[in-house]
Amino acid sequence: MSDHDSHDAHQVSALFSRGRLTAIPRKAARREQLLVHLAETLFERDRTYTEREVNEALLTVHEDCSALRRYLVVAGLLVRPKDGSSYRRGR
Repeated sequence: MSDHDSHDAHQVSALFSRGRLTAIPRKAARREQLLVHLAETLFERDRTYTEREVNEALLTVHEDCSALRRYLVVAGLLVRPKDGSSYRRGR
């Protein structure tokens, strides 16, 4: 892990209290760090998830799972077909 990675990890851990996200960052760069962390820790690379599974995973860290899901999709970290039937890890 590079110094940059450990700095990002520390910044991300500062957003959590007792395993729960205290707030979704407003700053884009901080939010991006958080979203990458969530994608890497909550979702496996080669697995397809239902919307319910995505929501359940996101609810483990924050009650506003729909906002987090939307941010992950917009960031390209989760991808879904047009019909929204499933989700997969993106980049």
